[in-house]
Amino acid sequence: MTPTLKVFLLSMAPISELRGAIPLGVWGYGMPPLKAFLIAIVGNLLAVIPLLLLIKPAHRLAMKFSLTRKFFEWMLERTRRKGEIVEKYEAIGLMLFVAIPLPGTGAWTGALAAFLFDIPFKYAVVSISLGVLIAGIIVTVFVSAGLTGAIAAGAILLAVATYNLYRKI
Repeated sequence: MTPTLKVFLLSMAPISELRGAIPLGVWGYGMPPLKAFLIAIVGNLLAVIPLLLLIKPAHRLAMKFSLTRKFFEWMLERTRRKGEIVEKYEAIGLMLFVAIPLPGTGAWTGALAAFLFDIPFKYAVVSISLGVLIAGIIVTVFVSAGLTGAIAAGAILLAVATYNLYRKI
């Protein structure tokens, strides 16, 4: 499997999405940042429309079986907790939610949030796509900055996690 295909497939996968694919492309395979960005964006965006179209039927099917019902309910509750901004600002909030390059805020969770908060398909596609582009730019900038970018990203992640913990206490 070629490095290009690995970056492409990783960007389509839940959890890693482009947040894992761009660093892999640049740092793991020595790709130019723009190439890794473009491959990851295309891969991540290719997952959006099928996700949005399949969530409702998947939900209906999952509710018929105990094990899948529990998993789907857990995912929706997790998304509901994380998706305050989506609930409050709808399509704009969905874009911002997806744009934040943190674990659990990408296109996959954004599609779940669009389903959960009943955002119309066309608005969800645009919002998630713009969010993916913004997240891709942010990740590419940090990755291009090398060690400095990694330290800055780590500091930002720590600050966000600390703030969220403080809010919950």
